[in-house]
Amino acid sequence: MDETTSRLIEAATAVCGEFRLGKDFSAGSVGAALLTADGHIYTGICIDLACGLGFCAEVAAMAEMLKHRETQIEAIVAVCEDRILPPCGRCRETMVQIDPCNCDSRVILGEDHAVPLSGLVPCHWLGAWDEGA
Repeated sequence: MDETTSRLIEAATAVCGEFRLGKDFSAGSVGAALLTADGHIYTGICIDLACGLGFCAEVAAMAEMLKHRETQIEAIVAVCEDRILPPCGRCRETMVQIDPCNCDSRVILGEDHAVPLSGLVPCHWLGAWDEGA
């Protein structure tokens, strides 16, 4: 496992840990960390609510990144209690729409396995890969 992967998994694991919200809801069962093109690491946790009102840990990390006016993601990972998770379609789409350069972002799928985002979102409707992103 390379140093960047190790640092991101460690950062995501550090914020992961489920806790209750009210009677029936929770947060923190998934933690995410991303590394920006400027070298900053941002983290986020998921919020699990009813009616689709919650959001993924990756989106929370991206929101933290955007607060700092950065848009380009070098690498991203999401973890739960016992494994690394691939990003869902909403997270993949969010990454592309934030910045088409994120098509080249390294998505960590395991300690020794990563793929570019373009491998997870082929033939994107925005044509981001055709524009030389």
